[in-house]
Amino acid sequence: MAKRKRQSAAASEPVAEPVATKKSKTVDEKTKPTKNSTKAVEAKTQTKTKPTTASTKFVEETIQIVAGSYDRVLHGLTAAIGDKGDAEFADTFLFNAHASAIRCVAVSPVSPPIPGQTQKVLLASGSTDERVHVYNLSAHPPSKKNRDALASVAPRPILENPKNRELGTLLHHDSTITALRFPTRSKLLSASDDSTIAVTRTRDWGMLSNIKTPKPKAHGRPTGDTAPFGGTPSGVNDFAIHPSMKLMISVSKGERCMRLWNLVTGKKAGVLSFSKEMLREVGESKHSSGEARRVTWGTADGADEFAVGFDRDVVVFGMDSVPKCRVMPTTRVKIHQFSYVTVDEEAGDALLAVATEDGRVAFFSTKADDLSKPEPSDKDDKKAPEATLPVAKFVGYVGGEGVSGRIKDFVAIPSTGNPGTLYVVGASSDGKIRVWTVQAKELLEAAREKEAKVEKPAGVLRGTYVTHNRVTCLAAFLMVERPEGAEDSEEEEVEEGEEDDSEEDDDE
Repeated sequence: MAKRKRQSAAASEPVAEPVATKKSKTVDEKTKPTKNSTKAVEAKTQTKTKPTTASTKFVEETIQIVAGSYDRVLHGLTAAIGDKGDAEFADTFLFNAHASAIRCVAVSPVSPPIPGQTQKVLLASGSTDERVHVYNLSAHPPSKKNRDALASVAPRPILENPKNRELGTLLHHDSTITALRFPTRSKLLSASDDSTIAVTRTRDWGMLSNIKTPKPKAHGRPTGDTAPFGGTPSGVNDFAIHPSMKLMISVSKGERCMRLWNLVTGKKAGVLSFSKEMLREVGESKHSSGEARRVTWGTADGADEFAVGFDRDVVVFGMDSVPKCRVMPTTRVKIHQFSYVTVDEEAGDALLAVATEDGRVAFFSTKADDLSKPEPSDKDDKKAPEATLPVAKFVGYVGGEGVSGRIKDFVAIPSTGNPGTLYVVGASSDGKIRVWTVQAKELLEAAREKEAKVEKPAGVLRGTYVTHNRVTCLAAFLMVERPEGAEDSEEEEVEEGEEDDSEEDDDE
């Protein structure tokens, strides 16, 4: 019995030891001086708020930018944006790609991650020389180990990557290449002034099908540099593929309509003509061509819609092909590019971004609740038609002051490391490439206000890069971190993995 009592007493000693008293004693000692108690409270508060502080810290990300130019040069550069605020630019490649001006570029989605292998991105460029060149780009930020050595021989930072190389040339068209799209990594669609849209398989770069658009009939005197004597301009201006990969819209030269295509069968699904009243409202008078320049798909109010762009305005259509609204408050400013930008992925909110002649990228809300009645036409101008289409809500812009010249092309990329941040990369005809960061929350708050009062730019200019080339088109993507153990020398194995992915896409 005595032994058991001693054992129980020994077992209960750690429990009975005044641990709490020891802690309280430490606290009492610290609470005596006011200075130490303040430090203890601050330390405790910092420990509790540490996750919040870490989540709000800006994560450094790198953007790969590709710019085509009139000077036949395909210029690749990276923009590393960190918490310091400024973007650090570096040249990654410079390809003398084509024999004449480059008209369009496109990048594919990043290849899926494979253990021990690097990820890649496909790049396609089209030119007035009737050729499509295809390149292979690394999806990872370039290594900086040789940066100091290259800096001694070059005035600007150079970060080369041996994986950035040319794959070949596609000769599927007989005229100028006007548009390029990678709907998936396994397919490339290209449009041309020869009135065809070629569907190419990236596994072996073979043409799967060739969609032929009708050539318009000649009406009156020929106009444009693509029209033969006594004829009319022909060719596909642009096309847009629905996310379901089953429907496509195309707009062509010399036509006052848009065409719907069934991508499953490769045949025409319908023709939607533009009304005279709508063309007058968007600044396309009877002396204008009336043809649409660009088209893109987007979402608003949880439903799909598409936007058709003209020289000086953009018209948004619903899935019923009925005009929903027009975008620009005035038709005095020329439009060069536009696309939908997702600002809230969970709610499905998206804004329509438009690049204009006055050096801005403006954001508009096309929701039904954000549409306003059009302003009455000028009473002094009796020929001015009465506006009937509602106007989209202007919620913000980047650029404007300090940007000399037009924004020829732009790309808006949602950040993955910094949720709620948008990277807007804009290229001007003067050869300057600018990078802005825009907070989606700021745009959403402006969209919720009853009256839009936009007095200053919404974004922050992170940096400007001078290419010394006359930029015509732009493409960009957010680079991903290099996986552990990945080696750049495994070229053959990576290509085999890509072929397998393409086969799976074809089977689907």
